[in-house]
Amino acid sequence: MLNDLPAGQQVYLITGYTDLRRSIDGLASIIQGQLNLDPFSTALFLFCGRRRDRIKCLLWESDGFLLLYKRLDNGCFQWPRSEMEAKLLTPQQVRWLLEGLKIEQPKAIREGKPGALY
Repeated sequence: MLNDLPAGQQVYLITGYTDLRRSIDGLASIIQGQLNLDPFSTALFLFCGRRRDRIKCLLWESDGFLLLYKRLDNGCFQWPRSEMEAKLLTPQQVRWLLEGLKIEQPKAIREGKPGALY
């Protein structure tokens, strides 16, 4: 499901450590209380615990919340550990995250400077 997100789906990565024992209500209260976002929006919210091998995802559907839980058998997610904030991810960053890469990748090709002709 996470690999087949619809085009235009907003995905927020919640940085820092999250206690994954929290239920739907606990995760929704973080979204609303600490991050001042709307848990009833159509956005997908991603949370990660200290071990970085598990994530929880919270998504509001028209009739209730959907809670997804993913545990990796081998490896860990490259999760930003800054203080708790919500980062809006691009589709490419979501792919990188789910493939085990960092969401901030160095540029493969450097940007050109206008007027730099030889």
